[in-house]
Amino acid sequence: MADGLWEDRDVRFDISSQQMRMRPGEKGIDRLDAVEDTKGNNGDRGCLIVTNLRIIWHSLAIPRANLSIGFNCVINISTRTAQSKLRGTVEALYVLCKCNNTRFEFIFTNLIPGSPRLFTSVISVLRAYETSKLYRDLKLRGALVQNKQLRLLPQEQVYDKVNGVWNLSSDQGNLGTFYITNVRLVWHANINESFNVSIPYLQMKNVKIRDSKFGVALVVETSVMSGGYVLGFRIDPQEKLQQVTKEIQNLHRIYSTCPIFGVEFETEDKPQSMEELTTEAVQDDVEIENDPNTDAFAAYFADGNKERDRDPVFSEELGLAVEKLKDGFTVAGLWEVLA
Repeated sequence: MADGLWEDRDVRFDISSQQMRMRPGEKGIDRLDAVEDTKGNNGDRGCLIVTNLRIIWHSLAIPRANLSIGFNCVINISTRTAQSKLRGTVEALYVLCKCNNTRFEFIFTNLIPGSPRLFTSVISVLRAYETSKLYRDLKLRGALVQNKQLRLLPQEQVYDKVNGVWNLSSDQGNLGTFYITNVRLVWHANINESFNVSIPYLQMKNVKIRDSKFGVALVVETSVMSGGYVLGFRIDPQEKLQQVTKEIQNLHRIYSTCPIFGVEFETEDKPQSMEELTTEAVQDDVEIENDPNTDAFAAYFADGNKERDRDPVFSEELGLAVEKLKDGFTVAGLWEVLA
């Protein structure tokens, strides 16, 4: 299942309407109907949707002009000033991402003056995403167990605790305990609680019984995304092995139908619709560029990957046009560095 999950792990441009739809388990958390994609579509009013997995933006004038930014790709979020065609110099949300070894920068401007929701929603949901990774990521040797008890996640329920489970990762095996919950399978060694593994159902590729050098064993194969592990466990007697395997398979099947990604966040105010907004309608200047030699994502490269210079501005100090400096830099400061 995880190998088919791309929404939180990818940055995509101009996606289809089907890819914009929310997958099972994905929930819309906030919607802002007046947001400008200031870097790639400056001057174009759009809609920004925050889900528990990603940020979606699409142009209101041209819906096929859109973005999908997975939270797992985000490496930094900050607020700085930006130059918007619709609002002039304004504080904007800067989102720096890394995907497939390429760094992208996105700049979003809320077109509703005085509203902080763009900043609070995105930053808060990202924080909730980052603190709920055990729902989605395989974890080895983590702080999973305390005083022989599983440390439960906020939406987690233990369905079964199975004693006498041998982990077959070493030649002699290690005796331990299973915790089977609604979101994952956890095993820990009885003599050393820190020797453990947490396997979310999201990362399970196969759960089956097969022969091993220790005899018949329960084998869990994990997704390529989580490292492609093959983990073996022995449970005696055979009847108990069959019962535990069937229980895990059933819970895995149920989870796959409606996944729990663990990102919980509620906005204090209900999202406003366009009819509820009191600002005057503005005629937007929309420019469409159809250059077949330019990739859709080229405009979003971070400075380390930029393919074109920033727009020129007049420098009073030098008396000529220069490439616009990044925020925080001055001509005088650059001369001091060169000196």
